[in-house]
Amino acid sequence: MLIDVAISGDRNVIKKAAEKILKYKDLTIEIQRMWNVKTEVIPVIIGATGTISKSFRKYVSNIPGKHEVCSDKKNYIDICFYERKIH
Repeated sequence: MLIDVAISGDRNVIKKAAEKILKYKDLTIEIQRMWNVKTEVIPVIIGATGTISKSFRKYVSNIPGKHEVCSDKKNYIDICFYERKIH
């Protein structure tokens, strides 16, 4: 799993996510070939004023662990990750 986090201009959120996936395509193929593991790129792109793409929640849901995406009335995004307790 390759996670790339970026803050972008609001108009470029969707474009930036596509760029991130293409940027790491060769690396993803190489990791799969070398270690024989499933690898995917997860672009976490947030606009300067909190704008997110329609696929943002889908990408974030692919990140392991307990987390949630919350947005308030001001259009700001909070991503909350909780540590897993291993007993």
